[in-house]
Amino acid sequence: MTLRPWMLGALLLLAGVLGGAAAFGLQQLQPAPGDVRAYLLAHPEVLPEAMAKLQERETGKLVAANRAAIFTPVPGMVGGNPNGDVTVVTYMDYACGYCRASLPEIEQLLASDPGVRIVYRELPILSADSRTAAAWAVAAAEQGKYLPFHTALFAAGRPTQDAVMAAAAKAGLDVARARTVVASPTTAAELDRNLRTAGAIGMTGTPAWVIGDRIVSGAIPQEQLVTAVKAARDRG
Repeated sequence: MTLRPWMLGALLLLAGVLGGAAAFGLQQLQPAPGDVRAYLLAHPEVLPEAMAKLQERETGKLVAANRAAIFTPVPGMVGGNPNGDVTVVTYMDYACGYCRASLPEIEQLLASDPGVRIVYRELPILSADSRTAAAWAVAAAEQGKYLPFHTALFAAGRPTQDAVMAAAAKAGLDVARARTVVASPTTAAELDRNLRTAGAIGMTGTPAWVIGDRIVSGAIPQEQLVTAVKAARDRG
């Protein structure tokens, strides 16, 4: 077996997590390749844990490098406690059924934890209708009516043009004013920025979440959301 750099890095990281190289029965923090090989053969169960820790560290770096694009919301696209100590950023597409199914989980989280702030980010990746709906969501936020529009459009099912207009009416949007925002370069830039950021941090679908310095993919149950929030709060 040839020792690869990522394997050595993972083992060194795990050694630090467990309290130093002594956890591996080694005397030095930088073991010789032969020692690492022997340890891996004797204890292959440590590698998944080491790799998980390494992945968390690398993810944290990506989040930190894109922090402003992730955590700075479009005005009006915020829920929960605006001064909360933990921010949950949720990336959604209006054509995504799993995103729709996640709405009750967000509501339950906010009801159970008054210290959570939600930042909503539009990630229109599934269809042309997704992009149109996301632009209208930005326009709703400009009028301070993002959440009513967001909720109404998800409740409608697929984001067809008729569904978008019905959601706009239900949210009480000034349609003429909204059309101007929908067509603006600023709105296009926001959506493009979200797509670039999602790609940069390794998101591959919706819903996706950034909680603290961790990325979570897919529709996740309430228990996992609560656990992720607690972990972010504990990390400070």
